[in-house]
Amino acid sequence: MDHCAIRGHCGSTSRFGQSLPCPYDGPAVEPENEEARTLLVDVCGEQFTEGPTCCTQDQVEALRDNFELVEVLLASCPACRNNFRSFFCSFTCSPNQGSFLNVTSTQLSYDHKVAVKSLDFYVGTAYAEGFFDSCKEVKLSAANDYAMTFIGGGAKDAAAFLKFLGDKKEPGSPFQIDMSYTSPPDFNAYDPPPRNCSDNDLKSRCTCVDCSDVCQALPPVTPPGLGPNCHVGKMSCMTFVLTNVYAIVVVGCFLTYLLTLAVRKRRNKKFERVALPGEDPSDNPLSPRSHTRSLLGASSLPHAGENSTGLQSGDSRNLGRGASLLDPIETLQPRQYRLNTFLRRSFYRIGIFCATLPLKFEVETDPVRLWVAPNSESKLQKELFDQQFGPFYRPQQIFVTSASLSSANDAVHVNNSYGALTLDRNPPPVLTYEHLNWWFTVESHIRSLRSPSGIGLSDICFQPSGPGTPCVVQSVTAWFDGELDEDYWKDQIVQCAAAPADCLPDFKQPLAPQYVLGGLPNGPDNAKPQDWLEARALVVTIVVDDSLDPVKQGMAVEWERVLREYLQHVSEIAPQAAGLNIHFSTGVSLEEEINKSTNTDVKIVVLSYLVMFFYVALSLGSNSTVSNEESVMTSLVRWAVNLPRYFGNKLSTSSVPIDSDDAPHLVPRIPRGLFINSKFSLGLFGIALVILSVSSSVGLFSAAGVKVTLIIAEVIPFLVLAVGVDNVFILVHELDRQNLLHGPNAPANPQNAGVGAAAILSSTQIRPSPFSSSHDDSVDAISVPIHFTPEERVARALAKMGPSILLSSVTEVTAFALGALVPMPAVRNFALYAAGSVFLNAILQVTVFVSALTVDLYRVEANRADCFPCIRLPPRIALLDGSPSGASIGGIAKFIRRKYAPFLLRPVVKGVVLLFFGGIFVGSVISIQHIQVGLDQRLALPSDSYLIPYFDAMERYFDVGPPLYFVSTGVNVTGRTGQKHLCGRFTTCDDFSLSNILEAERRRPESSFISQPTASWIDDFLHWLNPANGCCRVRRAKPDIFCGTRDSSRLCRPCLEGQTPAWNITMNGLPEGHEFTRYLKKWLISPANEECALGGQAAYSTAIAFDSEDRVSASHFRTFHSPLKTQTDFINSLSAANRIADDISQRTGATVFPYSIHYVFFEQYIHIVAITQEILGLGLAAVLVITALLLGSWRTGSIVTGAVALTVITVMGVMGLWGISLNAISLVNLVISLGIAVEFCAHVARAFMGAGTGLPVDSYSHQKERDERMWTALVDVGPSVLSGITFTKLIGISVLALTRSKLLEIYYFRMWLILIISGALHGLVLLPVVLSYAGGRGYALEDADEEWMSTTIRRRDYDPFLADDDSVHSD
Repeated sequence: MDHCAIRGHCGSTSRFGQSLPCPYDGPAVEPENEEARTLLVDVCGEQFTEGPTCCTQDQVEALRDNFELVEVLLASCPACRNNFRSFFCSFTCSPNQGSFLNVTSTQLSYDHKVAVKSLDFYVGTAYAEGFFDSCKEVKLSAANDYAMTFIGGGAKDAAAFLKFLGDKKEPGSPFQIDMSYTSPPDFNAYDPPPRNCSDNDLKSRCTCVDCSDVCQALPPVTPPGLGPNCHVGKMSCMTFVLTNVYAIVVVGCFLTYLLTLAVRKRRNKKFERVALPGEDPSDNPLSPRSHTRSLLGASSLPHAGENSTGLQSGDSRNLGRGASLLDPIETLQPRQYRLNTFLRRSFYRIGIFCATLPLKFEVETDPVRLWVAPNSESKLQKELFDQQFGPFYRPQQIFVTSASLSSANDAVHVNNSYGALTLDRNPPPVLTYEHLNWWFTVESHIRSLRSPSGIGLSDICFQPSGPGTPCVVQSVTAWFDGELDEDYWKDQIVQCAAAPADCLPDFKQPLAPQYVLGGLPNGPDNAKPQDWLEARALVVTIVVDDSLDPVKQGMAVEWERVLREYLQHVSEIAPQAAGLNIHFSTGVSLEEEINKSTNTDVKIVVLSYLVMFFYVALSLGSNSTVSNEESVMTSLVRWAVNLPRYFGNKLSTSSVPIDSDDAPHLVPRIPRGLFINSKFSLGLFGIALVILSVSSSVGLFSAAGVKVTLIIAEVIPFLVLAVGVDNVFILVHELDRQNLLHGPNAPANPQNAGVGAAAILSSTQIRPSPFSSSHDDSVDAISVPIHFTPEERVARALAKMGPSILLSSVTEVTAFALGALVPMPAVRNFALYAAGSVFLNAILQVTVFVSALTVDLYRVEANRADCFPCIRLPPRIALLDGSPSGASIGGIAKFIRRKYAPFLLRPVVKGVVLLFFGGIFVGSVISIQHIQVGLDQRLALPSDSYLIPYFDAMERYFDVGPPLYFVSTGVNVTGRTGQKHLCGRFTTCDDFSLSNILEAERRRPESSFISQPTASWIDDFLHWLNPANGCCRVRRAKPDIFCGTRDSSRLCRPCLEGQTPAWNITMNGLPEGHEFTRYLKKWLISPANEECALGGQAAYSTAIAFDSEDRVSASHFRTFHSPLKTQTDFINSLSAANRIADDISQRTGATVFPYSIHYVFFEQYIHIVAITQEILGLGLAAVLVITALLLGSWRTGSIVTGAVALTVITVMGVMGLWGISLNAISLVNLVISLGIAVEFCAHVARAFMGAGTGLPVDSYSHQKERDERMWTALVDVGPSVLSGITFTKLIGISVLALTRSKLLEIYYFRMWLILIISGALHGLVLLPVVLSYAGGRGYALEDADEEWMSTTIRRRDYDPFLADDDSVHSD
C-alpha cells in the first residue's frame, strides 16, 4: 500500500541552511505537473515514469543539485552511480516510503514549521552490502584516492558507509538518518537487488580500475628479494652442505690422527722388543725413531742463550748416519729464474744510479654527481623527467614529538646521540591543546619568514591552483582553518581523520591523517578515527617548487637556509618552552651535512698519521742497535739504581773507576745509538714522499677532469701511507742485513769464512757476479769480510727486495684500478686516485727514497746525529779483547726463529691450521649469505648531525611512501588506439592498458610496492568532457570560445552537448586529433572546485609535456609506493617498478619508465652483487697472473691467489656479522683487500721461492726441503711482514676507532681492521703451511757468486744439512 513518511520542505534550521523535510503520514500523490514528472524521471530514472510519489518538485530539484556534486566522483562506475541515485531517490520519492522510514523526532524550523529532526531508515543487509561493494573501489584518481573517502568518509564496510551517509553534518544531511538492518513487524526493510559492478549491462558494468571483478588477471610474480631458495628446515642448503662436509672432514682427520698414533706406537714397541740391551733405538737404522720428521736444518736453529744472528755457531750436531760424507756446498746447484734475474739486475742498476745521485682541481659535493654513475639509467631518466615535467619538489619536513622528562632536561644528549637512541622509545601522545597552540604560533612564524633579500614562502612554494593561490603546507593545523578551539579540538581531529574531504585546507586538497600524524601505537592500518588522538608525532611538510633555472633555485636555497636557522633555534628551545622535540630537514640540509661530515674528523685522521709516523720512525731504527750497546730502557734503569750512590760519593772519599758502566751520574747517559741509529728523519722523508705522491696523483687526475671528493682527502693519504710504509720497512731491514754482512763493522769469522770456504770456492764452478764491487776477488780475501761501499749495499738491498716491491705494488695498483669499474663517481674517483698515488709512491720509493737511504747510511757511518746531522758524536773506544760487534737480533725475529717457525711447521700443527682455516672458510661462506645490500644515508652524516634524528623520526613516524611516476613516451594520445593503451575507466580500454596494469599491480602490494590508486590524466580529462558534469563549457554562439566558471548558463553549453554519437563510456564520440589537443590545453588550466572536481590545473598541470608542434611528447601517471622503511624496501621497490614498466612497454608498445626520487641512488644495488663477483673475479685472475709470472711458479702463484681469496672471503664473512652492508664503498674496500692481502703473502712466497737449495738438486720436491725453505723464509721476512706491514697498519687503523663519522668507522675502521687481521693470519699462518706442502720449486735470489756463497754459508751455519731419512737408509 502506498504510504509516505516524509514529503515536501518545511524550511531549514537557519536562514542559509539546507531544507528539512516535512513529516507526512499519508498516501503518495502524483507529481504536481508534467514538468515535475519529467524532472523526476531525468533525475531518478524510468521507474518513476508513472504512479504517485512521496516527493515534491522542490525535493527533486534538491536531489538533482546534490547528485551533481558527486556525479564527477561516481560517473566512471555506472553501478555505484545508479545505486547511489536509486538509494536516495527511493528514500525521497518512493511511494512505499512509509514501509522503511520511521520519523522518530521533529523540530521547529527557522520558518516555525514542524520539520524532521531524525528518522530511522530500515535497509536490508544484502542491499547495503551490494551498494557498498559497488562503490568501494571507485577511484578519484586526481587525488590518488578513493571516491569512498569523499562519499563515505573512507568507510571500510557497509555499516560505516551508510552511517556516514545518514549522519547529520555540513555538507551532508541536515537531519539525522539512523540506518537499521532489522525492521519492526510493521515495517519492511528497503532491500531491492543492488547493481553489481561486474554486470554486463551498460547501466551497471564498471571498468577494471573501479571494479576488480572485471579485471584480467596478471601472471603471478615473485616478490623482489624472495627468489627460489633451497632450505633444509631453517638452514639454507649451502649452509647445511658446508657444515656437514666440514664436520665429516674434522672427524676424519681426528680419526686418522688417532690411527696414525696407534700404528706408530705399535711399531715402536715391536722394534724395542728386538733391540739389543742398552742400544738406543734411534741408532738402529731399521727403527722408526731414526726416521724422524724433524725440521730440516734444525741443527742450525739457535740454541738457548743465543742472542746474535747466528754468525757464531756452536758445534753441537745430531746428524744421521752418512751425513758427514756429504758436503752440501758441493751439491748445491741454484736454479735461476730468468725474469727474477732480470728484475734483480734492473733494480740493482736503479739502486746504484739513485744511490750515486741523491736527490686544477675541483671538489665535488653534489650528492647525485657523487654517488650516481653518469650513464646510470635512473639518472638519465631523472634528467628526462626534470626536463619534461620540471624537477621534483624540494620538501621541507618537520616531526614534532613530545619530549620526555629526561630529554627535556638534557636536550643536548638527545641531539648528540646516534641512531635509534635519538628518539624516545615510547614517547607520550603529542596531541594536547598546549602543544597544538604552541605549534600554531611556530607555523605562523614559518609562513612569515623572509630571507635577507626579501624572499618569502609564497615566492617559492608549490601553488597547485596557480600563482597567487595558497601554498601546499601539509599540517594538522590545516584541519582547523586557522582557529583552535580548546573545547572542541579533539572532536575536530576525529572528524577530519574520519572524513578528510570535510576538512579541506586552503589549497583545497584533502589531507589524509597519515600525512599529518604519525606513530600510532598499533599502526595506521585499520585505525579508527579516535585512534589518531594517540599519535606520537605531528608531521609537517612544506612543499617548495624546484626549478632548472639557477635564479629560481637560488631563491629557494636562500629561503631554506633561513628556515634551517629558524628551526635549529626552535629545536633548541622547544624541550623547555613546550615539552616538544623538533626533528627537521630542509632542501639544503643533506648536502650541507654531508659536506660538514668531512671536516669533523680532521683531528682523528691527523692523529692517525702522527701515530703511524712515530711508529715508523722508532721501529725503523730498532734493528740497527749494536749488540754490545745497552738499550735506552736499560740505561735508565741502571741510572736510577746508581743515582743514590752519586750523592753518597759526594760525602765519601772512596772512588769508582771512571770508565765503569756502573759509575753514578747526575744525568742519565743515553746510548749514542738512540741519536745515530734513529731513522726519524728517514721516516719523515718517507711521509713527505707519500704527500708528494698523493699531490701528484691529485694534480694528474684533476688535469684529466677527474674531480676530487672530500673523502679522498681523508682516506687516500692514510691508505698510501699504510701501503708505502711496508716497502720502507722491507728496504730498511734488507739494508740492515747488507750492513751486517758487508758494512764497515761486519765481523770477521774464520770459522765461517776460512780455508774451507776457499777450498769450496775453488772446487766449484762459480759464475762471476754481475755486480761491480770494490772487494778483493782473490781467494785469500775470503778469510776477511767482503766490504761494499754504501752505494753498493743500498743497490744490493734494492736488487733483492725490488722484485718483491714490484710484485706487491703492481698487484695493488691493479686491484685499485679495478675499483674504477664501479660506476659510482665518488668510488671510481677514489679508486683512480688511490691507484695513481700508490703507483707514484712505489716509483718514488725505488728511486728518491733509495737516494735518501744512501744519505742516511753515510750519516750513520759518520756518527752524525739523526735530525741534526751537523752534530757528530765521537765513536766509542773498542777494546782489543772485545768481541766483534754486530746487530742484535730483534725480539720479533728471535721469537719467529726460535719458537714460531719450528712450531708452525710441525705436522700436527699444520693439520690443525688447515682445519682451523677450513672452519673459518665455512663460517665465512655461511655469514656471507646474510650480508645486507645498501648504504644508510645516516652513515654519511656527522654523528651529531640534526638530520640523524630526523631520519629516525621519518622511519618511525611517517607511514606514507614516496610518490611514483610512470612516464609514457612514444604514444599518439590524440588517436583512439593510443588512448586505449593508456586509459582505464572506459569499457573499450585495453585489458592490459597502462592504467589497468597499474591498478592490477596495486592489488598485490607485496610484489609491486604500490599502495595508492593511479592518477590517470587521460581518464580524468575525458570524463571532464562528459556533458552531464557541466565541467567543460563553450559559448552557444561561438563554440570556439570556452566559458569561465562565472559565465551564465544561458550563454554557455556543455562542450560535447548535442554531438553525435553522444559522450559515453565506450569512447565513441570522444575527441581525437586537433580537437583533442584543444580541449586538453583548456583542461590543464581549469581549476578544480566544488562545481567540478575534475579540473586538471592542480593535479595535472605538470603531468603532460608538449613538443614544439603542440604534440604530447611525454606524460606521467602518478601513484605512491608503500611505506619504505629499510634499504631492502627501497631497492625492491625499484626492482618492482622496473618490472612493471617493462611489462607495460611490452604490452602497449609504448616506452614506459618509472621515476621516484630515490631511484637514482638505489639503482646501483640492483647490480651490486653481479658487479662484486665480476670485479673480484677479475682481481683474483690478475693476482694469479702477476704472482705466477713474478714468482716463477704457477703452483706457488695459485697458492698465493688462494690465500688472497680466502682473506677476502673472511673479510666478507665478518661483514655479515658486524653489520657492514655491501655497497660501492665496501666493494672498493674488498678490491683494496685484494691488493693489500697480496702484501701479506707476496714477500713470504717470494722468500720461500728463493730461500735456497738446502738439499741436493734431485731432492727438491721432498717435504723436508720445502719445510727448510719455509723456515728460512719466515726467519728472513717474517719480522718485516709482522712489524712493517701488520703492526704499522694496525696501529694506524686503531686510531680511526675514535672517529665520530659512522661512515669512516664502519666502512674503513671495521673493514680494514678485519683485513689486517685476516691478511696477517692467512699470510703468516695459512700460507706457510700450504707452501710447505705444495709450494713450487725454488730458485736462487742471488747469482752463485761470493755473495750467494757467503749468504748460504751463514744461513746454514756452514753445517752439512740433515739428509732425507729415506735417502740415508736407501741402501
